[in-house]
Amino acid sequence: MVESLNRQRVLNFLDVFYSGDTEGALARCSDDIEFFSNAPIDILPHMGHHRGKDDVRRMWQTVHSRYSIVTEDDKVAVNIRVYFRKATNGRVVQFDIAAFYVLRDNRITRIREIMDTFDLVQQVLECDITTILTGRNE
Repeated sequence: MVESLNRQRVLNFLDVFYSGDTEGALARCSDDIEFFSNAPIDILPHMGHHRGKDDVRRMWQTVHSRYSIVTEDDKVAVNIRVYFRKATNGRVVQFDIAAFYVLRDNRITRIREIMDTFDLVQQVLECDITTILTGRNE
């Protein structure tokens, strides 16, 4: 029960955050919120480590002023990092998806996803497929 509530809390946070509502997103965070992005801060100085609502607010305002989800007319593109836990052994599988949505009459009519299926299969099978395919043990 708590897991599904927490899942919904995070989904609500993401919905508010990606709508551009920084204050609404911060309202869903503790006063001592800690944010870390593994990014090259020499190139992206607004990323990196931030602590507290004021610091995170400034960083999110910078992010929202520079970047947005890509939309054009009835099309939306989103990059998503996905985490799944395998039911068989609890191992976490993670991968990125580039998702492209087409809308008509305020409803999604088409979804296209692109992902590195080779990497995903390796994680699901928990083995190095390159070694199997090439016969080399590098």
